Amino acid sequence: MTKRRRFIITSFILSLGFIGIQLLEDRYRFMAIGGLGLLTAILFYWSLREGLGRNMTLLVFVLPTLFTIGVGLFWFLLPTTLYARIPIVIFYGIGIYALCLTTNIYTVSAIRTIALLRAARGVGFVLSLVITFLIFDAILSLRTEIYILPFVVSLLSFPIFLQGYWTIPLTREYSKELITMSAVSSLILGEVAVILYFWPVTVVVGSLFLTTAVYILLGLGQAKLEARLFAQTVREYLIVGIAVFIGMFIATRWGG
Repeated sequence: MTKRRRFIITSFILSLGFIGIQLLEDRYRFMAIGGLGLLTAILFYWSLREGLGRNMTLLVFVLPTLFTIGVGLFWFLLPTTLYARIPIVIFYGIGIYALCLTTNIYTVSAIRTIALLRAARGVGFVLSLVITFLIFDAILSLRTEIYILPFVVSLLSFPIFLQGYWTIPLTREYSKELITMSAVSSLILGEVAVILYFWPVTVVVGSLFLTTAVYILLGLGQAKLEARLFAQTVREYLIVGIAVFIGMFIATRWGG
């Protein structure tokens, strides 16, 4: 069976599983989302098994698994109308197929250089931002305590940063530099979450700001790994961060 056919089967099965979750009672849905996340990892292993090993290539499971969990959690925040939920199922199926293609390029590029790698990095970067927004939106909507929020944000962002940085060197051996960079980035993001806890922003605005922080940290980190961390690059990312911060400040409802 060709890889492309396996990718289509994976996308179809997971989309059906995602629809099936909605038929369950509410108390079973969170457990079912976790189970579907596990199934996502299993199906991606089946789809990409030729290029995987007991090394850094296992990071290709991060985005697909978190994408499933993120969309599943975001589903609870949507209106219960058919018109609101059908597009999400279509978006999920397309996203899974795009992740199949992207992660396949990563596993192949870990062995030899191919022409589509830069495009795959771009798609992976965008999907990383989408996933972080979905997950952070669900986390912030829970209104967790101050001692829980930064821990959860840092814990979930660490694998996202790690796989994002790994897509630059695509080494098969474990790298202390990548782990250190990911740990520092996730720690900074946790500190940003602490600031947002005391900032009277809406869930959507807070999620966008955390996603923007990921955009800046991940973008600067990847530029450093590519030896392209020039003053102009830093300036461009900082301008985006400042613009989003000003927008968040304006959108905040101060006072009673």
